Amino acid sequence: MSVYRVIEVIGTSASSWEEAAREAITTAAGSLHDLRVAEVTKQDVVVGEDGALLFRARIQLSFKYVPD
Repeated sequence: MSVYRVIEVIGTSASSWEEAAREAITTAAGSLHDLRVAEVTKQDVVVGEDGALLFRARIQLSFKYVPD
């Protein structure tokens, strides 16, 4: 049997939601081991004062739990 832990991360991108999700997952993978599932739970866009768009993807990541 296995146990998995779930955390939430938010990635951002000036170009797309896909890039924002990719950024969140690849950054988290640098410190988490044995990632299993990434689920996009929310997408939104922040509109800057200058009209610039910032795409954000909220991701739930599950990874295998290893007790300390």
